[in-house]
Amino acid sequence: MSALSKRRLKMWIRLLGVTRAAEGELREFLRVKHETTLPRFDVLAALWRRRDGVTMSELSRMLLVSNGNATAVVDRLEKDGLVRRTPSEADRRTVFVALTAEGLGQFEGLAVEHEAEVDRLFAGLSEADLDTLTDILKRMGKT
Repeated sequence: MSALSKRRLKMWIRLLGVTRAAEGELREFLRVKHETTLPRFDVLAALWRRRDGVTMSELSRMLLVSNGNATAVVDRLEKDGLVRRTPSEADRRTVFVALTAEGLGQFEGLAVEHEAEVDRLFAGLSEADLDTLTDILKRMGKT
């Protein structure tokens, strides 16, 4: 293994550590301050981006989770009145899911606080740091 290869491995471990730590803090923030979970937040965010609704299969793909995981979260959100399911008129096997008015309102309030928490987590990064890091991550995403 070359010296550069070892440095890349160390960078990967550091990147993974930062990601896991930030995710852990966000999970705790959502649990303690909002009595919700990161998967619930992620489903609400995905549905907020697609206001007309999506099929359950599309939702699973958007979130990179199994249909079963998405269904379990959507079941709870539907029970809480935050999302609604609508069967497709064209194909009875297809179900669309979308935010309700209550879900939209709840997500928008939660999103503001989520953004503030992410801002707090990364407050140590300057604008130049963010530009550099964003550029690096964009280049990595093209591989």
